[in-house]
Amino acid sequence: MSPSLNPPALARLLGEWNLGVAPAYRELADVVRLLVLDGRVALDTAMPSERALSEALGVSRTTVTAAYGHLREQGFLSSGQGSRGRTRIPRLTALGTTVLTDPGLTTAGRTPGTTSPGLAAPEGLIDLAYASLPACGEVVHRAFAAALTELPALLPGFGYDAMGLLPLRETVAARYTAAGVPTTAEQILVTSGAQHALNIIIRALAGRQDRVLVEHPSYPNALDAIRAAGCRAIPVAFTAAHGAGTDRADGGPALAWDMHALQAAMTQQRPRMAYVVPDFHNPTGQLMPDVQRRQLVRAAAVAGTVLVVDETLRALNLDGVETSPVAAFSPAVVTIGSLSKSHWAGLRTGWIRASEAMIQRFAAARTSLDLGGPLMEQLAAAHLVRALDEPLPARLSALRDNRTALLELLAGHLPDWETARPAGGLSVWCRLPAPVSTALTVIAPDFGIRLAAGPRFGIGGAFERYLRVPFSLPPDQLETAVLALRSAQDRLDAAPQLRRTLKNAPALAIA
Repeated sequence: MSPSLNPPALARLLGEWNLGVAPAYRELADVVRLLVLDGRVALDTAMPSERALSEALGVSRTTVTAAYGHLREQGFLSSGQGSRGRTRIPRLTALGTTVLTDPGLTTAGRTPGTTSPGLAAPEGLIDLAYASLPACGEVVHRAFAAALTELPALLPGFGYDAMGLLPLRETVAARYTAAGVPTTAEQILVTSGAQHALNIIIRALAGRQDRVLVEHPSYPNALDAIRAAGCRAIPVAFTAAHGAGTDRADGGPALAWDMHALQAAMTQQRPRMAYVVPDFHNPTGQLMPDVQRRQLVRAAAVAGTVLVVDETLRALNLDGVETSPVAAFSPAVVTIGSLSKSHWAGLRTGWIRASEAMIQRFAAARTSLDLGGPLMEQLAAAHLVRALDEPLPARLSALRDNRTALLELLAGHLPDWETARPAGGLSVWCRLPAPVSTALTVIAPDFGIRLAAGPRFGIGGAFERYLRVPFSLPPDQLETAVLALRSAQDRLDAAPQLRRTLKNAPALAIA
């Protein structure tokens, strides 16, 4: 069952659309088109009927009919039964003809250039496709030195452990218990990072064509995992609202979770599972307040949806905003954790926290992927989790400085980019003055940087007006990167035809 949009909901999204600077039908069509491009109206959404929308907006039916017709001509609305067209995004083929994107495409059917095969950045490029940090060198080295002394005790065994080493599971469980989520070692499954954890969860819970609810935008590698499993992602867009853990640099409304849309999607679609990032969301940086966490848990329970919560960035709480783990509101929540963002991605150590019965399902599903993780890394990880807070104060202090530097650089050199100040995490989600994210990504290496195009964070070509810019680099490199972004935008401004011809972003890895 595809999503639908009722007239009052669309009216709220449209806001003040009738400004009188163009024919009313053109203004209405233009705002709807921007909502689709920005991902605030999901693809394959059934639009309100002409009569119902005209009544909700207080305009003539002729105006709505003309607006819908204009959207169909541009390729943003399909021809449905009667007037219930569905949202689409057009794209150009190599022959210059326009075709409509299919929001249900699997990985094998996606547009060339949108895959992420794990390619490293060439030598000499500043890599802005990764929102990640170098290792806490001394702390990580000390943990491995201690692990080396403990390894001999494990050598007589076979070395296979699908659940993970008990000392590490006990240590992770103790962290959850201290955070207000009573947990035993039997409720923890150790994985080779958060991405591995998500793949195990999808394999255990969702089959081909099953629906998986996701935020829109969302983490690209999670979207790839959902597609690769043959599942259908059901995107729910963010909405504009004040607060929610992030302030716009220009004082305007920040993005926030649209709880009405999330609840409606669960009720209408009944997804098998939902994947959300409530803690310094990647890429928007948003932090979900506790009241919305309760609402989300309640909605998932009513719909029979397994709620999968990615807490990979939770430790990077730059402003000290207090929230409860989502699992504190329900024992049915499945939580993903990792040391990749807080300590070092090279550790490849993550975990799943769930009920004992669910962990057993995940362990059984895991054996078709691997038979367990490296023991040396798990021994070291146990030491790191026991002293999880040791490297964080200095790390968070440096990230605050980086965040301030990046926001000031963007405001100074790219003042027409709209930015938000995230309360935590590793990146800023920027709204560009024009839909040129992919074009910027294509020409960025000419200026010494590598980018992740906005559409990689969405479905069906959305977010061409957005770009994720990490502040995980030191201020001097951030300055070089922002100056390169300025130069890249200047080239596009000087040669507008590039916006139309540079359609395929290079294949790259995103973290």
